[in-house]
Amino acid sequence: MAQAVATLQRPPGKPTAFIGGNLLHYRRNPLGYLMDNARQYGDMVRLMFGPYYVYQVNHPDDVRDVLLTHADKFHKSVVYKRLLSQYLGNGLLISDGDYWKRQRRLAQPAFHTKRINIYAETMVDYTQRLLATWQPGATRNIADDMMQLTLHIVAKTLFDADVSSVSHQVGEALEVLLISVIGESNFLIRMPDWLPTPFRMRKKWSIETLHTIVDDVIRARRATGEDKGDLLSMLLLARDDDGAQMTDEQVRDETLTIFLAGHETTANAMTWTFYLLSQHPQVEAALHAELAQVLNGRAPTLDDLPRLPYTEMVLKESMRLYPPAWSFGRMPIEPVTIGGYTIPKYDTVLIIPYVIHRDARWFPKPETFDPERFNADNEKNIPKYAYLPFGGGARVCIGNSFAMMEAKLILATIAQHYRLTLKAGQRVEPEPLVTLRPKYGMQMQLARR
Repeated sequence: MAQAVATLQRPPGKPTAFIGGNLLHYRRNPLGYLMDNARQYGDMVRLMFGPYYVYQVNHPDDVRDVLLTHADKFHKSVVYKRLLSQYLGNGLLISDGDYWKRQRRLAQPAFHTKRINIYAETMVDYTQRLLATWQPGATRNIADDMMQLTLHIVAKTLFDADVSSVSHQVGEALEVLLISVIGESNFLIRMPDWLPTPFRMRKKWSIETLHTIVDDVIRARRATGEDKGDLLSMLLLARDDDGAQMTDEQVRDETLTIFLAGHETTANAMTWTFYLLSQHPQVEAALHAELAQVLNGRAPTLDDLPRLPYTEMVLKESMRLYPPAWSFGRMPIEPVTIGGYTIPKYDTVLIIPYVIHRDARWFPKPETFDPERFNADNEKNIPKYAYLPFGGGARVCIGNSFAMMEAKLILATIAQHYRLTLKAGQRVEPEPLVTLRPKYGMQMQLARR
């Protein structure tokens, strides 16, 4: 009987303000606020964002129940679907139900291991092109460099497109997207899109820019009818059981989703990795030693990756401390019990990898950068849903293997040739937008190895 009564109670949480609930305090420092919630209230925390209840889930077992055990009872958060759909339509990132299953099934073959393996040479080639523009002693904004690099790699490998002429436009439009989604989600009253404010005009420009660029890529491929075996060809040629094809709008939604999500997250992971290496010379030395032993100065190949375990460990630990997808939400479509509490229909469950990854129960000395957490012996002791750089369950990131291969090849290629040191006076602060970016960029000085 006690348990039955407990499930009708809401979890503990901070006192709420009369206006806005917890939203105003959250907006001042989202990461610090959510970390404090976990420390103070434990595995399930109640929040109120305006009139809406939000449940912060902090225990791996409860995360597993949301993402796996009861996955069929959850959809994506309505707020993010509404905001992101302006840019991404009904793509994989925000679609649900049978439609999501169909689109995932059609796109999945492009990310099978045998297929993504052929992208390795392109990934290294584009990284070497970037290095050709670097000069020893120069200072570079590594955040910008990584954005440009990963954008070119995704465009070429998955869509056989050269976006060098529009890459700065894409970057600018993406910046508007990230700021607008978070900004609008943090306000209780949403201004109508037709209101001609400077911000609305920038938002309108960014949507039109992204759609035009992707539409041009699709139109060019439709015109040739060529099957290049990449993701775009698969989307254009895919057929349902009844023979129906995707519409151009559906292809655009999926293309744009993977185009943007596929480069933004990896770019952030690489930026934070180079920052962490610059702050931990012993880790950097161990990485360089592995690269020297295995590669001896030559470019890495796909076959080298199994012999670069420490390189992978560095990246995994970097994504533990700075997960690119730092937060994501789910909305129950029926009441569901998680962690002893019944979450009502249409409330929001919030999963925060940034918080879970810094829990000392799963990661001793959690603020310490220690790649050895992910060696073969230690990694098996980490609860599965305590480490979520790519999400989990049926909706785990479709491109996780692609992203890890790309990250390892980029790191191995660059770290052989350069040491990156943080420019004096560079402020380093994570900015929790849709992804976890460095708020002030990442100016670093290049030193030839």
